[in-house]
Amino acid sequence: MQQLRLFFIALQFFTRLPIPRWVGFEAAWLNHASRYFPLVGLVVGGIAAGVYAGAALFLPAPVAAVLSTAATIYLTGAFHEDGFADTCDGLGGGMTRERALEIMKDSRVGAYGAIGVVCMLIAKCTTLAMLPPASAIAALLLAHPLSRLAATSLIWKMEYARAEGKAKPLAERMTAGEFGIAFLTVLLPAAALVLHGALQVTALAAALAAALLATFWLARTFERRLGGYTGDCLGAVQQLSEVAIHIAVLATLGHGALA
Repeated sequence: MQQLRLFFIALQFFTRLPIPRWVGFEAAWLNHASRYFPLVGLVVGGIAAGVYAGAALFLPAPVAAVLSTAATIYLTGAFHEDGFADTCDGLGGGMTRERALEIMKDSRVGAYGAIGVVCMLIAKCTTLAMLPPASAIAALLLAHPLSRLAATSLIWKMEYARAEGKAKPLAERMTAGEFGIAFLTVLLPAAALVLHGALQVTALAAALAAALLATFWLARTFERRLGGYTGDCLGAVQQLSEVAIHIAVLATLGHGALA
């Protein structure tokens, strides 16, 4: 029952979905709810895949891709996109650690953030539109939990950069066992996609490599520029990893412009 409660706490924190009243809330539960961050991603991915599949029955793939992406933005309240934009602004406009963190805390979106979000959304929608429908659905079911596992790895391995912050309760403590739970919530659906033929092993391997590369690069950048990570950084890792996974799956299909 406590594990189910932690999942609902994570679901409430990262989405707009309602949760049962019996769940309640204690601040201490947030310390352990991050283990279910990828499972929340599976829920979001399932809804995104459902919207895409439903739209694709009547509309062209590009429209289905846009509607699916819009559904995830609404479902999460643009939580991760906002973090991505703030991170672009902070790293792009802040020459010092203190200035970068100050910019990231500002609710206004600057040029770096606006350009970054536009490019990211174009890349996300374009890659989904270029994938065959079955592959697009599989990519959505993989990318959302896997990208959130990538973000969770920062909570597990890195230090929080601020003395206070919205994500700090999630960042105070995460054990290897808790990360193992998060890993399993990605491994099991990924294995199911491969076993059922929805996703090729080469596509899964490419997606894992792309997510790892994006996460490693951003983690090093955060460590060098900020001395750790913030909640905005988690959103940036999730978004960049998600796009990287879509691109990696598309790349394995051999549809290169010059191929």
